[in-house]
Amino acid sequence: MPKSTEYDAKHADMDGFIAYDAEEDAVWRDLYAQQMPAVRRHMATPYLRGLDLLQMPTDRVPQCPDISARLGALTGWRVEPVPALIGFGRFFGMLADKAFPAASFIRKRKHFDYIEEPDIFHEIFGHTPLLTDPAFAAFSQAIGQAGTQCDKADYAWLIRLYWFSIEFGLMRQDGELKALGSGLASSVTELPWSLSGQPELRPFDVIDILRTPYRIDIHQPVYFVIEDLDDLFAAARRDLLADIAHARSLGLHAPKYPPKTAA
Repeated sequence: MPKSTEYDAKHADMDGFIAYDAEEDAVWRDLYAQQMPAVRRHMATPYLRGLDLLQMPTDRVPQCPDISARLGALTGWRVEPVPALIGFGRFFGMLADKAFPAASFIRKRKHFDYIEEPDIFHEIFGHTPLLTDPAFAAFSQAIGQAGTQCDKADYAWLIRLYWFSIEFGLMRQDGELKALGSGLASSVTELPWSLSGQPELRPFDVIDILRTPYRIDIHQPVYFVIEDLDDLFAAARRDLLADIAHARSLGLHAPKYPPKTAA
């Protein structure tokens, strides 16, 4: 997450609704239209099923109360608008409470194809479809619960499990490689990249994932492939604090990406 941003949080009214202007609605409309062909072709069934269940608008920015009403009926989750930047502690706490934090702004037209910080297109279009599924919702809540119990020094270790599964996970579906993660669903360029055969693919393994560093501002050089979704859901039942301690004892893998250069 970047340390600073040119975006300001938009504030909801007493009923939780945010007034987006015509240009902001147009950005959502154009992002949705641009992304849907690749999403239908490359995303895994759990994501696509959730997207269909939510019936989010295609021509305007969705409102959190509307998405929350649908999620609440399916899994008991809700979406709450937040500023662009929130700390890991608050993030984990919200997940533990079945609340997904959604950045309230939408990207500007100049950032149409890429924005480093999460915006509401990434949050709603990318994340909420998987939260319609009880098993994926339970996995996200388990990550949050572990985060509320671990030391702050362990936040960076725990978030990797979320990053390489819910954000950028791949899965095998009927013998075909499909994208699962929200960061892929909402990315114009990284979705096809992840399935191009160029990145390194590794089998889903909790300890390996916890030891794998990442950068948020580049396409991932490494993705983890879930062969059976039960393997992912079983991770929610593990002693994740013990897993973090084990991963720490082994140390981080060497990064597969170049160091970030100063601006």
